[in-house]
Amino acid sequence: MSIKNFYKSLLGLFLLLNLSVSAQPITSQQIDSLVLLTLKTFDVPGMSVGVVKDGKLIHAKGYGVANLRTGKKVDEYTLFGIASNSKSYTAAALGMLVDEGKIKWDDKVTDYIPEFKMYNPYVTEEFTIRDLLTHRSGLGLGAGDLMMFPDGSNFSKKDIIHNLRYLKQVSSFRTKYDYDNNLYIVAGEVVAKASGMSWEDFIEKRIMQPLGFKNSAASVARLKDKTNSIRPHAPVNGKVETIDIDWSETANAAGGIWSNIIDESKWVILQMNHGKYGDSLQNKLFSDEVHEEMWSAQTIIGARAVAPYNTHFAAYGLGWFLSDVKGYKQVTHTGGLAGIVTQVVMIPEINLGIIVFTNQQSGAAFSAVSNTIKDGYLGVKGFDWVKLFAGRVAKGEAAAKKINDEVAATIEAQNKNNKEPFQIEPYIGKYSDQWFGEVEISIKNGKPWLASKRSPKLSGELFPYKGNTLIVRWTDRSMDADAFVIFSTDKDGKPSGIKMNAISPLTDFSFDFQDLDFKRVN
Repeated sequence: MSIKNFYKSLLGLFLLLNLSVSAQPITSQQIDSLVLLTLKTFDVPGMSVGVVKDGKLIHAKGYGVANLRTGKKVDEYTLFGIASNSKSYTAAALGMLVDEGKIKWDDKVTDYIPEFKMYNPYVTEEFTIRDLLTHRSGLGLGAGDLMMFPDGSNFSKKDIIHNLRYLKQVSSFRTKYDYDNNLYIVAGEVVAKASGMSWEDFIEKRIMQPLGFKNSAASVARLKDKTNSIRPHAPVNGKVETIDIDWSETANAAGGIWSNIIDESKWVILQMNHGKYGDSLQNKLFSDEVHEEMWSAQTIIGARAVAPYNTHFAAYGLGWFLSDVKGYKQVTHTGGLAGIVTQVVMIPEINLGIIVFTNQQSGAAFSAVSNTIKDGYLGVKGFDWVKLFAGRVAKGEAAAKKINDEVAATIEAQNKNNKEPFQIEPYIGKYSDQWFGEVEISIKNGKPWLASKRSPKLSGELFPYKGNTLIVRWTDRSMDADAFVIFSTDKDGKPSGIKMNAISPLTDFSFDFQDLDFKRVN
């Protein structure tokens, strides 16, 4: 051995010993205490946590209750909607088809879906399968999500693909990251076209069954046994309550999978084994080349090096977020449905995987748990993530409350100061948006009302705010998504159109009201 190589080996041994001294992996008992504190702090009914280390699931446990109404306990087999963690399965399905020579990452989408069309003709012509997965289309954040969120609306996949042509780009093609769901729906259809089977069948038959998934399914409707599954929960008038599962099956390729810690751990182990599985890793789901492509930066997001992880880069790959933490590569994704949020984190160089599923829409909860577990393996000390995230949540909620209170005060002042009751009659009628369809302004039970024709949950009472701006308060109070309803007028002063914007800064981005442009039709 040369002197140079000797010193390299010595340095490597020193770094390994230093890490082993400073890192004290969190014990299962400590995870138990951490999760119970997290559930209480963020008012989360139930959570399931898995830790994968060196190819083995070393911690798998459920906490709290799956359903506040029944009190049924969460265990490691309890099924959760994993939401956008489904995107990595869609990317892998396409990768498997790349391996089989049925598609290429940079094939044009129109080669498989001729009716695919974006607002800009150039973008349509150049749009590739890779572009479907990388959130760089030029569309705004969550553009068009109202076609499948917040409920099981009646938009078909064919409708969604057709309506993409009406969504205007807000940035130049392939220049900027903006998270998108609808293009993953299109990606699911590419899987179907190239494989000859539905996306759901492909995921279950080509991925879940070979890996030995026992309870998972490609959508909630396909679960064979729902007895051990969670119900989503959300704050309703300040109190966390059980809410309905109201999912649009059209969006399964973007966020439809239901799974548990036991099954999802097999997915994490497969990922860290570069697509290989089995007792001796003798089987292969996808190649090393496909694996590296999925874990390579495709769209730059950007990051600031702040304590404790000193992250210098952040990017999106194919179905995964990529970044560096304390000098290690981190591969991760989150998922969010109404009343459910989830997270998967992998640090491949130390063979660590963390899975956190929750049945309440508090991202702070899963982040507090995963960060604390991660810190133990990275040797990071001195960060109380539960306390830190609780402070951030409180600050965000206070800012949102101030805005909502100011709006409510303005509405109340309008009611007091106006001697004549607000006249809704000039506004009554039907208004249509090219991609979302009709909403109707009417009087319901003596109250001014707005209701969507195609998305039933978007129905609520209207209140006068300022001038031609009204406020809609949705009947379903689990949606923190009340909105400004801004009327435009024609030359005669008659209401002729509507634009909308969410009131609260905490409103989920999938309520993309800002993309709507209604024109009066009668």
